[in-house]
Amino acid sequence: MLAVFKRELQSYFYSAIGYVFMGCFLVIAGIFFAFGNVLSASSSVGTLFSNVSFIFILIVPILTMRLMSDERRSKSDQLLLTSPLSLWSIVCGKFLAACAVFFLTLVCTGLYVIILSTYGNVSAIEVFVNYLGFFLMGCCLIAVGLFMSNLSENQVASAISTFVVILFLYLLDSIIASMSGVTMLSWLCTALEWVSLFARFTDFSSGILSLTGVIYMLSFAGVFLLLTVFTTEKRRWSEG
Repeated sequence: MLAVFKRELQSYFYSAIGYVFMGCFLVIAGIFFAFGNVLSASSSVGTLFSNVSFIFILIVPILTMRLMSDERRSKSDQLLLTSPLSLWSIVCGKFLAACAVFFLTLVCTGLYVIILSTYGNVSAIEVFVNYLGFFLMGCCLIAVGLFMSNLSENQVASAISTFVVILFLYLLDSIIASMSGVTMLSWLCTALEWVSLFARFTDFSSGILSLTGVIYMLSFAGVFLLLTVFTTEKRRWSEG
């Protein structure tokens, strides 16, 4: 797994993908930081992360589109699948590499926290909880992108499908709100509220460390990693 992790992490910075991802994230986050925090003199970290949560729709497809698709297109996945490495090691290595790039990008936003501290007292607990929630949500969506990338050899198709899925997850709360007045659909609203990923981030952005939210996000990512392993295993047997 470590070998796959190192190779994938290096590939992000040997190509433009890693720099494009980090650049897009920091530019968009910087704009919202300037207008949402600096100009309004707000020292709330939660405001920043709540405002930029939509950013995942745009940047996660960039980060994950080539993770599995590129291997399938170049047929190098056959070398991986016939190597002594387990499928779990391969999938987790790729997943952790993408998460590492995301983590490095979040570290760069630490400058925002330093600037916020000039506007008032910034709670260390609030900062930690917000960063934890935002990172976990990013990892969940990276797992989704990894799975979608495993379904196609075409990177563009992988990016578009990931975009559509994340957009649906982002709009899910609005969909639930629009159906809440229909009595017959109350059971569906309840079910959708429970699986809503972005709704789980609300507690974190409010500075509340939710153990239920942490477990849910870890489970969410784990399910999509499992699906990636299962679909890869199925493809290996069907092509073998």
